[in-house]
Amino acid sequence: MTTYLLAGGGTAGHVNPLLAVADRIRASEADATVLVLGTLEGLEARLVPARGYELIVVPRVPFPRRPNAAAVRFLPRFAAAVTGVAQVLRSRHVDVVVGFGGYVSTPAYLAARRVGVPIVIHEANAKPGLANKLGARLTRHVGVAFEGTPIRHARFVGMPLRPEIEELDRPAKRVEALKFFNLRPGRPVLLVTGGSLGARRLNATMVESAPALAAAGWQVLHITGLKAEVIDPGVPDYHLVAYCDRMDLALAAADFAVTRAGAATVSELCALGIPAVYVPYPVGNGEQRFNASPVLAAGGGVLIDDADFVPAWVQRELVTLLDDGARVAAMARGAASVGARDGTARMLDLVHGALASPTSRPHA
Repeated sequence: MTTYLLAGGGTAGHVNPLLAVADRIRASEADATVLVLGTLEGLEARLVPARGYELIVVPRVPFPRRPNAAAVRFLPRFAAAVTGVAQVLRSRHVDVVVGFGGYVSTPAYLAARRVGVPIVIHEANAKPGLANKLGARLTRHVGVAFEGTPIRHARFVGMPLRPEIEELDRPAKRVEALKFFNLRPGRPVLLVTGGSLGARRLNATMVESAPALAAAGWQVLHITGLKAEVIDPGVPDYHLVAYCDRMDLALAAADFAVTRAGAATVSELCALGIPAVYVPYPVGNGEQRFNASPVLAAGGGVLIDDADFVPAWVQRELVTLLDDGARVAAMARGAASVGARDGTARMLDLVHGALASPTSRPHA
């Protein structure tokens, strides 16, 4: 019997691939134990127990960015977190630590190194995070979602996708999807989403552009996010939804998308062959621009800066693009050419390889 400790959390970008791997372990290894290391503040606090996995909580100890009182407290708090995880590894007889990035992964990697437990890493972003860059110094077993990700010992595995996305048959599900969202058959669907919390400029620009999109012959499924500050434009065939718990059906309905460029979003759209306009999140370390690079190079997407994504651009560029059926079809083929649906299986192969390896540490 193998005991896995999966570490990661905070955002959907860390939690969703973690859960995809956990679900595959549970489905394929009946006698395995899957533990998840996370915090009380991240999405994992809700999603992991809801999925039926034990969540082991560690304190959220972010790395200090400047010398202040928090920096003084950091080292003892971080050392305590590492010691706590090491105790878990010993007491629960953990065989392998699989990290997906985020605050909890760093103490998990260091604790595993201390105890001698193999470490496996999945880096979802094309621009690696600090936790995984550190962890990659401690193991040779590093899987990445995007080719060319600059991290030590990188091996392309793709993105572990949720089973409902990995197994989605879009043509077979399309009738159900259209009915679910009250969309009309025979009219192409533009999916708009900025994430669960929304995206202010993206939402506002698309709502203001509703008449032009409808006039172009498209119907719009716009998932605004729970904190969106937009109202229904009252345009026929423009459907506002605050939150969607059936993204599989939304993707089954979509012929084109306008979205942020989070790693999971880009990976899902490419796996399903859905072309998109990507509007990278303007805050952070710029990883979303890097995430979109492969699909842009393959001709499967268009990138526009958040500041430039205004109604005039939509009416001038996006409407023109959507009116060109041949170009949309070519973009769909381009997106599919860089997509992968077997990321979960590849990642689990990497984990099993680490378990079978005589050592998980790189040579000096």
